[in-house]
This record gives sequence, C-alpha cells and structure tokens, in this order.
Amino acid sequence: MEEGAGMSAAMHRLANGFTVAVDPLSGAESVALGLYAMVGSRSEPEHCAGLAHLVEHMVFKGAGPRDTRQLAEAIEDVGGYMNAWTSRDQTTFHGRVLARDTALLAELIADLVRSPHLADEHLDREKDVILSEIGESLDSPDDLVNDRLFEAAFKDQPIGRSILGREESLDRITREDCMAWMSGELVPSRLILSASGKVDPDEMLKVAERLFGDMADAPGTPIGSAEFTGGVRNDRREFEQAHWCLGLPGLAAADPRMPALAVFVQALGGGTSSRLFQELREERGLAYSIGAWSQAFADTGVVAIGCAADKTRAVESMNLAREVLAETIETLSDGEVHRAQAQMEAGVLMALETAQGRADQMARSIEVFGRIRPLDELLGELRAIDAASAKAAGAALLDGRIAISSVGARLAAVA
Repeated sequence: MEEGAGMSAAMHRLANGFTVAVDPLSGAESVALGLYAMVGSRSEPEHCAGLAHLVEHMVFKGAGPRDTRQLAEAIEDVGGYMNAWTSRDQTTFHGRVLARDTALLAELIADLVRSPHLADEHLDREKDVILSEIGESLDSPDDLVNDRLFEAAFKDQPIGRSILGREESLDRITREDCMAWMSGELVPSRLILSASGKVDPDEMLKVAERLFGDMADAPGTPIGSAEFTGGVRNDRREFEQAHWCLGLPGLAAADPRMPALAVFVQALGGGTSSRLFQELREERGLAYSIGAWSQAFADTGVVAIGCAADKTRAVESMNLAREVLAETIETLSDGEVHRAQAQMEAGVLMALETAQGRADQMARSIEVFGRIRPLDELLGELRAIDAASAKAAGAALLDGRIAISSVGARLAAVA
C-alpha cells in the first residue's frame, strides 16, 4: 500500500478504481470501518429529492442473506454497531467492532451497497419514517434555518435542496429509482473503504479485494457544478426565539486559501473567546447562541454566521454581527490568529486520537486531494497563516453576494 510520509496511514486503489485506506492505531482493540461514497443529495434528480437519504435508510431493511432483524443481530451478536448518514456530497456506511470481527463488518457493509433487498413493502414504511423526520426538522429552528440558508445561497440548485427531500418528491420515488441511483452513483471510483484501529493493512486489502474487487468500473453520473447565488428565505413559523443565518460565498475544499479562511472564521465566531460571542452575547446580551462556521464542497463553499435572539432584537443582532465581521476584517490581531490556530490544531489532534476520527480524516483527504495528506503537511499549512492572510481571506467573502435566512423573524430588509 502507498504510505503517507510521516504517517502510519496508507492507501491503495484496486484495479477497478476502488480505494482502500488503512491507519493502524497503537493500543486499540477495536476497528472503525466505513465505506465513504463521494456522492450525496446534490446528485439526485430534481423529481426525486430525498432519494440518497431514502436509499441510506432502505439498505438496512435487508441486504445479502439477511433481513432487517438479522442485520441488526449479526452486528450486535459481536458487540459492534453499524450506522449510516447522508450529506449533500457524501453518503457513508460505517461501524465499529472488535478487531477479530473486522471481516464481518466489512461483509455487512458490502451487502448494504451491493445487494440490498429494497422491498416495496419496506419502501412505503420507510417513507413514513422519513416524513416523521422531516416533521421533526420543521419543529427544530436550528435545522430549519440552515435548510433555508442553503435554499437562499444556492437558488434553484440541487445543492440547495434539503437532504431529507419533500413529501411530494418522496411519494413518487420507486424501488427502480433507488436501484438506478445506487448503480449509477455508487461506482468503484467514488468509493473509499477507510479503516483505523487494530487493523492489519494487508489483511484489510485482501478483504476489500474479495468484497469489492469484482465491481464493474463505471464513470458514474456527472455531478453538476454549483454556484453561490445569494438570496433571502424567511420562514414565518412561530418559535419562542428568532433564528437567523447570514451566508457568504466560501471556497472549494481544495482551494489553497482554505486554511486562511478557516482561521478567520474560527477567530470570528468559532468559540466563546471569538469576536461574535464576546460582542453579541457577553457585551450586549443580544443573543444566547451566536457563532460562525464554514462548509466546503468540491466546487464551492459557504461561510455563515448563525444566531438565536429575541424576536424584538433579531434585526439589531444581525446588523451588529455584520459590523463585527467588517471590523474583524480590518483589525484581526496576531493574538487572535494564534488562539484560533491553537483551537484548530487541538481539534485535529484530538480527533486523531480516535479510530473513527482517523478513518473519517483519511476518507475526507482522499475525497478532496486524492491522497492521504500527512499530518505535518496539515499542521504546517495551519501554522503558516498570519493575520494578513486571514484578513485577506475574510475580505474576499464580501464580494456583494449574500444569503439570509430566518425563522420567526422577517429579515429581508437588512439584506
């Protein structure tokens, strides 16, 4: 296997394009294993919004020689667990077991994606489950305001749709749609089997070859590009507080300016010492919850400030947040940059103390850069950021495009 310099992590590509990544973790007795597919809800047809998430649910309703109960019993008989999740650009099937049961976990995951039953009787039942999940999301202002932000930021684009889909689009999805999406999107060149813990690289490669090596290579359906457009989405649903998000155009995940932007966002609103938290909560008492975050995709990105405030002070809180953003671009100090770097470095290192964190990190690195980036390289980039480069990354956010979403307050007037 091809190794990353200065790391125990190694990757290998099978002849069909399927990728295997392994990172043994000293002292571990278990293995975290995941199959990471580089496709998610943005790869769905418009009329089938929610398809990727529905497929993620459906594969657990029976796969290979096992029905729903037998899948659950197979993993829990050995004390392990197995789960999955869907995002806009990734679908992941993962689990954790003691080292001796690694092959079993890999076999179960392979069955999920290669031989799911997708029975019609389960399809209707699972649609009802997801409709309940959608209802729960609509009752959660934190979830709702973020969905509305993506709708505003990426107007009329697949990446802007809710991952859960809509009632009318779920209703029309058929078993054939599920099968077509899996065969068209979950192709070897988009799949990464990533493992960390008490795992032997050579054995893991043999297991991967046995379970996935015979998959037919295919290019997969092309993923359409996305562009931050900006806009406003106000949701009049009633909650105790007003929730709002202010979105700005970010960067693609592999953009060399990304480390500087990440440091800027951390200093702006990444912790209780950040400017937004100190100014809006501690100094003014305008908000209970205030912070900033960024999300990067293959071709675009978004930076957002999110806040929960009293309804009567929602506009005031957003206006002040915008002032803090502008001031941070002008006056961010070396001390603030160093604090943000320390927080981010600690976050990276703490995550890598767990097998799951290592498996996730390898998969994401391969998705974005096509290789496992050595830890020294990651930390070197982070440590090289100074106040000037962080401020420049912040200034680039203000290109005239802006997205605003709100729940419980109308904020279009401040756009």
